[in-house]
Amino acid sequence: MHLPINHRLSGFYRFLAALAGIFLLTFGIVGAAQTWGDPFFDRGDVSALGLRTNLAFSLLSVVVGAIVLLGALVGGNMPYHFNLFGGSVFWLAGLVMLMLLHTDANLLNFEVPTCIVSFLIGTVLFLAGLYGRRGTPEEARAEDDFRHSGRGPAVAKVTTLDEKLSAHPGVKHGEEE
Repeated sequence: MHLPINHRLSGFYRFLAALAGIFLLTFGIVGAAQTWGDPFFDRGDVSALGLRTNLAFSLLSVVVGAIVLLGALVGGNMPYHFNLFGGSVFWLAGLVMLMLLHTDANLLNFEVPTCIVSFLIGTVLFLAGLYGRRGTPEEARAEDDFRHSGRGPAVAKVTTLDEKLSAHPGVKHGEEE
C-alpha cells in the first residue's frame, strides 16, 4: 500500500486533526460542566454543542480530544499511527453506537447526529494519518519512485531496444542526422 511521505498537504490535514481535537476537547469540557453531578452513564436529555452527552462520554471526549490535539501539535510519526488507528476507532464507535441507539447498551447517550459526527471525526483523523507520515528526503524519494514505477523500487537504468520509438517514423530528429 502506498502511503506518501512528507506529502505537501500534510500540514493541512494536521491542522484539520487539531481542529477535531479542539472540538472534542471543547465538547467534553462543556458536557462535563453540564452533566457534573448526574449519574456517570445517564441517558438524559443533556446536550453540549448540539450533541447529547453524559458524564462518561464528556470525560472520554476530554481525554481523546487532548490526545488528538497534543499529537497534532507535536507532529512527527507518532500522530501518523495514532490518527490511522483513532480514525478507525471513531468509525467503528459510530457504527456500533448506531446499532445500539435504542437499547440499554447505549451507555454514552448517542443519537444519530452523534454517530454522524463520529464518522466525520474518524474521516478527518484517518486522512490526517494517511497523509501525515514524515521521513527524510531520501525516504520520500524512494517511496515516490516506488509509486511511479508500477513494479516496485525504481531501477537505475532500464534496458530498452536500440531503436527509438517515434510518432513520426522516418523523420530525422536533432541528433540522428
